[in-house]
Amino acid sequence: MYFYAARQPILDRNKELIGYELLFRDGVDNVFPNIDGDEATSRLIEGSQFNFGLEDFTDNKPAYINFTLDTLLKGYPTLLDKNGVVIEILETVQPGKRLLAIVKDLKEKGYTLALDDYVHQPVWRHFYPFIDIIKVDFLTCDMETVKTIIKDLKPYPHIKLLAEKVETYALYNQAFELGFEYFQGFFFSKPEMVQSKALPPSGMALAELLYETSSVEMDLKKITDVFERDVNLSYKLLRYSNSAAFARRSEINTIKQALIVLGAAEIKKLLSLLFAAQVSADKPLELIRLSLTRARFCELLAISHGKLRDTGIAFLTGMMSLMDAILDEEMDSVMLKLPLSNEIKAALLNNEGLLAEYLNLVTLYEQGNWHAANDKAQQLNLGDDVPDAYHEALNWVSEQMQIMIDN
Repeated sequence: MYFYAARQPILDRNKELIGYELLFRDGVDNVFPNIDGDEATSRLIEGSQFNFGLEDFTDNKPAYINFTLDTLLKGYPTLLDKNGVVIEILETVQPGKRLLAIVKDLKEKGYTLALDDYVHQPVWRHFYPFIDIIKVDFLTCDMETVKTIIKDLKPYPHIKLLAEKVETYALYNQAFELGFEYFQGFFFSKPEMVQSKALPPSGMALAELLYETSSVEMDLKKITDVFERDVNLSYKLLRYSNSAAFARRSEINTIKQALIVLGAAEIKKLLSLLFAAQVSADKPLELIRLSLTRARFCELLAISHGKLRDTGIAFLTGMMSLMDAILDEEMDSVMLKLPLSNEIKAALLNNEGLLAEYLNLVTLYEQGNWHAANDKAQQLNLGDDVPDAYHEALNWVSEQMQIMIDN
């Protein structure tokens, strides 16, 4: 069993992924606020050494991990690969001679160092030569303070400013204009500029295929004809059917054979993957990655819960939950364009039904809102299944992303 851990993406000025901050708590039975930073970090380190690799959570991007003074004094950072981690010094750690000695030592060893939730004090200038990243809480820090920080850091051009808690494009644009290099938060999962636009022809074709596969009796010949007319779709289908998840002895030689081998449930899943990838072509790659994670996470929760006859509907709900951000359109307008079931629409538009319960748990988990996530998991009698499902979803998404972006 995996422990409770979630990840929050960090993007650069091109909205490309540069790393993840890991949000950690141990076990559903713990009272989460009673786990202090020392214990959380030490258990994360222990897990990375003996139970899993950090790359399982970060897709081989650097993991930003919080360290208290005690965990720094104990030398925990040096248990991790210097190329795979960013050492975040928590805001509760006071600057002083002991900390400065540790920072100098870690820097000499080649580690990347960040000050988390930075509170501007003159004493920190002694640390600037050894610090790589300064994280500013962009939601609470007033603009005058931000401008003072920027001014005082001018003699230290090697330090990158990271705006955290960036949850809207307005905050992102503000931080961008001020010269911040990195951005942490789920701003990219919101519509950037609400507008009405038609789906591209390829997106419409996939939407129609999704509608065809939603019928009780699928028209296999019609679906086969569509795939056979589109070389790119055919390639994606064959790649998907030959992925590790469908390891088999016999070779697949025709489109019809691939569709039959996959079966209705996996065909629906593939089409929803292709649809989301198609309509999000001009969006940050992390948005499609988050869509896939939500989709698979919702599906796995539904499987564990055992209350739905067709768990594929949970997958599609998670996938479509970010379609407003993908299309830069209000969700009610998006739903008018897509042939989705009433259950999915009720979940996405009105937060109603069991599908909405799964999606609520998924979003609480991805935000690291452990109190509420724990309550929701207990309400659904899922408990220990949740971290396992999240970890499995991340692994699945890594494989799917390779299929989606491989030309």
